Amino acid sequence: MAKERMTGAMAVRRSLEAEGVEVTFGMPGGTILPIYDAMFGGTKVRQVLIRHEQVGGHAAEGFAHATGKVGVCMGTSGPGATNLVTAIADAYMDSVPLVAITANVASPLIGTDAFQEADITGITMPITKHNWLVTDVRDIPRVFKEAFYIARTGRPGPVLIDIPKDVLNTELDFEYPETVSIPGYHPPQREEPRLRDAAALIRSASRPVVYLGGGVRTANAHAEVLAFAELVDAPVVTTVHGKGAFPETHPLCLAMFGMHGSRFANYTVQNADLLVCLGARFDDRVTGKLSTFAPDAKIVHLDVDPAEISKLVTATVPLVGDLKVLLPQLTEEVRRAFAAQGRADIAPWKHKVADWREKHPLRYVQDPKGELLPQYVIERIWQKCGGQAVVTTGVGEHQMFAAQWWKTTAPRQFITSGGLGTMGFCLPSAIGAQLGRPGETVIGIDGDGSFQMTLQDLATARDLNLPIKIFILNNLFLGMVRQWQELFYENRFASTPLSDCPDFVKLAEAYGCLGLRARTVEELDPVIERALANREGPTIIDVRIRREEKVFPMVPAGAPLNDMIDGE
Repeated sequence: MAKERMTGAMAVRRSLEAEGVEVTFGMPGGTILPIYDAMFGGTKVRQVLIRHEQVGGHAAEGFAHATGKVGVCMGTSGPGATNLVTAIADAYMDSVPLVAITANVASPLIGTDAFQEADITGITMPITKHNWLVTDVRDIPRVFKEAFYIARTGRPGPVLIDIPKDVLNTELDFEYPETVSIPGYHPPQREEPRLRDAAALIRSASRPVVYLGGGVRTANAHAEVLAFAELVDAPVVTTVHGKGAFPETHPLCLAMFGMHGSRFANYTVQNADLLVCLGARFDDRVTGKLSTFAPDAKIVHLDVDPAEISKLVTATVPLVGDLKVLLPQLTEEVRRAFAAQGRADIAPWKHKVADWREKHPLRYVQDPKGELLPQYVIERIWQKCGGQAVVTTGVGEHQMFAAQWWKTTAPRQFITSGGLGTMGFCLPSAIGAQLGRPGETVIGIDGDGSFQMTLQDLATARDLNLPIKIFILNNLFLGMVRQWQELFYENRFASTPLSDCPDFVKLAEAYGCLGLRARTVEELDPVIERALANREGPTIIDVRIRREEKVFPMVPAGAPLNDMIDGE
């Protein structure tokens, strides 16, 4: 390919096009204006104007979650760049492939406290896989090639490219590299030598459990996990990001365990003699008190990131590598071990797990004439759409109710902020998910507190005419914090009650969206049906739920996983 003479800003555009980027989320400003000017009139990369850069970052995350592709967001210098920080940190915690592009003040002004100057590479160093301050325009093609490669390979995550305005205006002879070479960056791809040891543990285990995390999603290893789990025939538990890694309607699936997991899932993990952990990191929200976690269990831990192996829970057999590549090899090794040596009898274990499941199900009782319960609302939405929707959530009680009661049946159906726990994630990620999967139903389940963090970008959803449906479970509280205050702070509800403001139906109408409200069981079904039927833009549904309803079961922070409290 012959080299072309162009500005650094045009080189950014051509680099994005070369990477197959479909959409970017951002807002223009003084220093990044050369990029926007270069993008103007282009047809290959869609520019989405958001109303706040944090929303742009979360929308890029939603796009990445929903599609498996790299999400791209942009921000100008100073506050534009710093507004991206929360989304970048969120992507880092949840291993989301993200490229953030920022523009900085002109090179001679860097370090002078110039107007809208911020050291964004220094600020984001702890929350990115890598970042670059591009000082030579000729480096732009190479840096973009490296950035996308790093973002999507190994353990995916966010990267940041910061380019001073004068570099964007300088010319170069552009040629996009075909290959990338980064000394010192070697995503693990090799077969590990201890597959036979892992298979021996699985063959001899009488109380095995398969534990799935978000790494299954990032590796696109859902089919491989299904084949492995069905061969081992063991109970399957998931983290919140593991939802969708294995069909929750499958008889082996016990769904989510941990702080707000079911009693039967937690009891199963705590009594296991073997945990086969695939793409998960033993987060505190699933382990409870570490010293008491699965005390009799040996651990087979397979993860692409060697830093996660034995970081919190010591692995009996560590396996480092790409889950999609390595798991089929482990499956075949286990199959050979079963054929050659048989396996331990796990029938008593499966009977015990079934007994726990029967005695300790997730439950609620909806009074037909009483206040709406969030559990009932989520189940009715799930039933009305046949479970065939992409769901995004905010963070709070509604998130855990959704994790408990929305049964995923396919990959990338449940999108949420897990590690960072970012309120306001629902609406932006729904925007990104709908753009990534335009023919599918996208449903947001949010809380009244979480929704108000990012509601201004209803304007973006309306501009794009996106048929997203945001169900606000409105209890006029910061519900999860209120739950802790009730359980552990003697009902001192400090700064958690919310006023009945704004009127979400009127707010929706003010933004040109369809606004609906349900207060009773009788009103709920028609409202859900009307929301699902609307394809003419966003729908906002204000669902008034019981104010005091709490998420149970619950493992108090720092307590053992089987030390659960509930509402009884």
